Amino acid sequence: MSKLAMFDVNPGAGVRSESPLAASRVAVAALASAQGAGVVVRERAFLGHLILRGDAADAAFRAGVEQALGLALPLKAGGLVRDEGAGTSLQWLSPDEWLLIVPGGHEFDTERRLRECLSGHFAVMNVSGAQTVLELSGPAAREVLMKCTPYDVHPRHFPVGKGVSTVFAKSTALIRRVAEQRWELVIRRSFADYLYRWVVDASEEFGVFVAR
Repeated sequence: MSKLAMFDVNPGAGVRSESPLAASRVAVAALASAQGAGVVVRERAFLGHLILRGDAADAAFRAGVEQALGLALPLKAGGLVRDEGAGTSLQWLSPDEWLLIVPGGHEFDTERRLRECLSGHFAVMNVSGAQTVLELSGPAAREVLMKCTPYDVHPRHFPVGKGVSTVFAKSTALIRRVAEQRWELVIRRSFADYLYRWVVDASEEFGVFVAR
């Protein structure tokens, strides 16, 4: 830990930040308010995104993660654990890889806390600038997803608390069901504008409100 060079990549208040969708413009007939909308689309910009890698079979690694985050490490495909109060989530990506999302501005302290609590062979990488989160909510949100991905999003197969990486609109996305009528898409920055436009267009027939 003492030999590792760390720095906070968050520019702080002195530098104007722009989300991956800062220049995107809606080109559909969007509603003026969320009232009566079948789908509400919202970017959850400027969150902290960290990739955590380690040996899930190592009890010390699992205990260190829980000590640092207050979240138990999900150990199975589709696993997603959340602390709504703290605004943090931890999602299984592969047998030795997880995505950790924290409130914006907390990513540096979170990484430092993980490095203090973990030892041995592990990795923590800040990828906050490489992706963003789109939130879809409303009674028709699942129907929109059915138009965008071949993955089965029926409640029998995709309950609240599940997250998967899959094909989405000729690209890829992490789809996460965080409430009965609320879903999150974690998308790469380079595809953000394309996927955002696709989702808004797919939502238009249900009545879409784009939250700013």
